[in-house]
Amino acid sequence: MNDLSACTYQPDILGAGYEQTTLKFSDDFEGPVTATLIRKKATSTTSKAVLYIHGFIDYFFQTEMAAQFNQHGFDFYALDLRKYGRSILPHQKYYNVRKIAEYDAEINQALDIIGAEGHDAVLLCGHSTGGLTTTLYASHNPNHPLIKALWVNSPFYDFNMNPLKRKLGVPQLSRLGKVFPDLQFPSELNKWYTPSLHKDLKGEWNFNLDWKKTTYPKVRLSFITAIHEAQKEIHQGVQLNIPILVMHSNQTKNPRKWGKDAQSSDVILGVKDIAKYAKKIQGDVTIQSIHHGLHDLVLSQKPVREQVYQQLFTWLSHKGL
Repeated sequence: MNDLSACTYQPDILGAGYEQTTLKFSDDFEGPVTATLIRKKATSTTSKAVLYIHGFIDYFFQTEMAAQFNQHGFDFYALDLRKYGRSILPHQKYYNVRKIAEYDAEINQALDIIGAEGHDAVLLCGHSTGGLTTTLYASHNPNHPLIKALWVNSPFYDFNMNPLKRKLGVPQLSRLGKVFPDLQFPSELNKWYTPSLHKDLKGEWNFNLDWKKTTYPKVRLSFITAIHEAQKEIHQGVQLNIPILVMHSNQTKNPRKWGKDAQSSDVILGVKDIAKYAKKIQGDVTIQSIHHGLHDLVLSQKPVREQVYQQLFTWLSHKGL
């Protein structure tokens, strides 16, 4: 890994106060690999930090979330994982991963850097696929000296599809993906999700539409394999020795037309599935349903996301963070 003392930052695309540094790793099946660690420090020196992991077809741009953590006394860090956002290299296919554990390398290195930069308590957090990834990471690293709690925002604990397709189709596609990882399959992602967010479409947020695309009609079977294998572990019931807060919307909808459902629901994952498998986690688990939340709860309408932050920081305070 990098020499931590030689970790140098440069200004980030998000503007004042945001910095980034590139993390480098051994070549994988596509060649050279990098990830990007972004940080924004709180105004006062603190030993507490956050490490945020984004979801699928995503990258870190949620500046309001970073500001909230800064205001509550946390230095904020986020990863753009390999082949996402700031980290994509010309020879790589976007989001191309074969095992969720591939991301352990950048999480390990990010945590080492955060520790070397004067922190002794980290809130690990993840959205959607990032929520699945961070849950497994915390389970696999029960004695990590820095990780004190986990917050997951609409974690990808199961595929959102009809039960028969999920029970029979996903395992078959997962097996096929081990042999033909680059085969593509219809994604079935709801077409209104990204338009509901972007300020030039129907939302209020500004982000790069090359990195968080408006549509993504097909996914590689390698992604289905990676997710399915990770979810099987969640379904069996993992154990955590740190407190975990699982948040999800109160409702899932699959709107065909633009309307209030697209603005007040999770249109990507099944919220009942999230709650079902969150209850299988062994340990100090808190599950909270957010009324009218979007899939990424912190991008919901203002009153909704204010409730998210109020509940999050109350929980953190109760857990001594």
